[in-house]
Amino acid sequence: MNPSSPAFVLPDPVGSVLSRLPAYPGSFLLVTALNKVLAKQLPADVRQYLLGKKLRIHVTDARLTFDFTCTGTRFVASHRQDSTDLTISANAQDFLRLAQRQEDPDTLFFNRRLSMEGDTELGLLVKNALDALELPVLNLQQWTPDKVLARFLPKRNRNQTSTAGHGG
Repeated sequence: MNPSSPAFVLPDPVGSVLSRLPAYPGSFLLVTALNKVLAKQLPADVRQYLLGKKLRIHVTDARLTFDFTCTGTRFVASHRQDSTDLTISANAQDFLRLAQRQEDPDTLFFNRRLSMEGDTELGLLVKNALDALELPVLNLQQWTPDKVLARFLPKRNRNQTSTAGHGG
């Protein structure tokens, strides 16, 4: 994306519809992904600092809020919390660009497209810990319908399907 091109923002009607969805299932999906990709890679001192902290990801244009906490070993979804220790907010495209490593959090922060509210020390700790990790880049190509369906086919069927046209 060219830095001078306008950022994509979900249209208000889409955000309005999404805001009516229950928050907990989304929080559960988010922590499942965080636990799979992130939790085990965090250094012990970071996990200890996160212990019991109330965290929130807010996708501004989608009007979605995901609340969760850290047990010290993994993240756990929680229902909407009255207050949080740290809230990280951005629009959907900017979160996606962060996950794909196409955008730097500092750039988004200084361009006022990413915000952190709450415990500043916690925010810096989270940002620095994420910067230090070798995280996989979110590759949307792995989520095309054919690739998702292929994961559900038993391996034997995949092999039969790939050799079926070869007379074997």
